[in-house]
Amino acid sequence: MTMQTVNGSWGTRARAMGLAAVRGLALTLVTLPGALLLSVLTLISISLVPIGIGAYTTPWAVKGVRAFADWRRVLAAEWGGVPIPSAYRPLPEGANTWARTYALLRDPATWRDLRWLQVDMTAGYVTALLPAVLVLYPLEGLAVAAGLWQPLSKVDGYWYGFVHVTDQASGLAAGALALPLLALAYLYAPRLLQAHFTLTRTFLAPSRTELAERVRVLTDTRRDAVDTSAAELRRIERDLHDGAQARLVAMGMDLGTIEALLDKDPAQAKKLLAQARQSSVDALAELRDLVRGIHPPVLAERGLGDAVRALALRLPVPTEVAVDLGGRADAPVESAAYFAVSEVLTNAVKHAGADRIWIDLHHAQEMLRIVVTDNGRGGAVIAAGSGLSGIERRLGTFDGVLAVSSPAGGPTMVTMEIPCALS
Repeated sequence: MTMQTVNGSWGTRARAMGLAAVRGLALTLVTLPGALLLSVLTLISISLVPIGIGAYTTPWAVKGVRAFADWRRVLAAEWGGVPIPSAYRPLPEGANTWARTYALLRDPATWRDLRWLQVDMTAGYVTALLPAVLVLYPLEGLAVAAGLWQPLSKVDGYWYGFVHVTDQASGLAAGALALPLLALAYLYAPRLLQAHFTLTRTFLAPSRTELAERVRVLTDTRRDAVDTSAAELRRIERDLHDGAQARLVAMGMDLGTIEALLDKDPAQAKKLLAQARQSSVDALAELRDLVRGIHPPVLAERGLGDAVRALALRLPVPTEVAVDLGGRADAPVESAAYFAVSEVLTNAVKHAGADRIWIDLHHAQEMLRIVVTDNGRGGAVIAAGSGLSGIERRLGTFDGVLAVSSPAGGPTMVTMEIPCALS
């Protein structure tokens, strides 16, 4: 190993030691006051829920806790190389204040964050402070040996470790004691900061039970996606066999008959030729409808917003569409969203008796949100075997959620959210 390599290794390790001390000190300035303040505010807010006040303050308090926890997740990944997954349940934005508060209190992640705050202001504070102490305390000892002992010796009872500093000799003894401490800092300061982030991950990361539940949900949605794809394939085969294929076979038979009748009965041949031409038109229309049902060309060419506008134009009731999308989502997400909207619109027209529909599509905070509202009779529910249940399974494949507000007498509001990025 060359001298340059050795010096580079020492320099890298020394920079890591100094960086661990600075970062640990910065964390201590935030950890204790931040965790203490958020913990007190949130617990007080939750305690006020039974009298109603907490229902309005708890969502804001929990939002602050989650922002603080997410910031610490970022620091753990960037400063310590410790990734900490986030597992907050999505909240329906259209829910009222009590529903949002109830959903937050039912989320295990809320209580996990509160437990972490208690640890963060105690053990977390200590593990963040240790790297700074381990680096700064030896530097103090070296400063004492270099001459700082003179003003400190005038202070009665100044000790550096077990050395009572009173003169140059005791100052040098303090410096000698600082050297092994500095060696310890050189070796362990970065590891202590890593231990702080590991402790954070221990209390912030989802539990095995939550991860198992997550795996179960993903397994179910994958199975639903496979079943849906198989049913879609069977539908396509049935439509081809009973529709376009049957018309094409009939047209072929008509053309054979026409060929035989051209010389014997031109009038009948002309009549059959017109019939064959109509069969070809009908077969082409059915093929177009089939293709549109698989993946509408307007969706592939112009995106979700224009595809939903095209859907609205084909409806027999007045429909207003508002679109605020800054780009396009991945093709599978667009397809799932398109067919979900199509199913909701079909339900509104056929079953709700609506005479006006409003559609709103927008994307914010990495979430595609679609709201379909109609002024029909209401009473829609997500029940097993219903169209809404099928939509919920379709969206679940992409971690999407479906919320329905449909009191008797209407109106009905169907909200769909799919996490995705736009390009």
